[in-house]
Amino acid sequence: MESFDELFSRRGFDREEIAMTAAGPIVAWSRMAGEARPTVYLSAGMHGDEPAGPLAIEAFWREQDPREVNWLICPILNPTGIQARTRDNAEGMDLNRDYLLQRSLEVRAHAAWLEKQVVPDLFLSLHEDWETEGFYFYEISLGEDQPYRARRILDEVRTVCPIEKNRRIDDHEVREEGWIHHEPQADFPDSWPEAIFLAKRGCPLSFTFETPSCALPLAQRISAQGAAIRAAMDEIR
Repeated sequence: MESFDELFSRRGFDREEIAMTAAGPIVAWSRMAGEARPTVYLSAGMHGDEPAGPLAIEAFWREQDPREVNWLICPILNPTGIQARTRDNAEGMDLNRDYLLQRSLEVRAHAAWLEKQVVPDLFLSLHEDWETEGFYFYEISLGEDQPYRARRILDEVRTVCPIEKNRRIDDHEVREEGWIHHEPQADFPDSWPEAIFLAKRGCPLSFTFETPSCALPLAQRISAQGAAIRAAMDEIR
């Protein structure tokens, strides 16, 4: 695997260390195409036992170099969790429930960095779920309901990965197979995930992609995440 430092430096990104953890820095990458261009924010590595996300970012950028948009990328948000292969950070905190109270070093630093950036037009968050057997995603949209976007993502992903068939996923009713249309409100008032934090900042559209970490080989999950990224990107090109 090519290091993110090598990959993104070669692609002309600016590097910023936003926090230092016991397992190394949290690094944010940015590349601006112009003020009039849309901005995409891509994040992964929030949970250390979900390896497909960071690897999908590496694979996507190794194969492509889309320059028509502004990019913000945080490929590894939980270095101590990645090192230990645990969902939580070294202090036992689920970082993706901390974006309101910001008790963790990682989230405080990350939220402060996000608040300095332009509000993205599209947020893509890469995750995995050990309890499911297929791909699914959450959509948060502040604008007009446009179901074709979700169906386009599912059509692309199902060419490389099965779609989750359960009608209820993680205590959420699906709108259609594999698609949770989520209100821009946290399930628990004090436990904001990153996607809710971005919605509260005014990000008009986000997708949180989930691949089945125990049901499929890693390479297939990476391919599914990549297909979902490419399909979502079609919305702003």
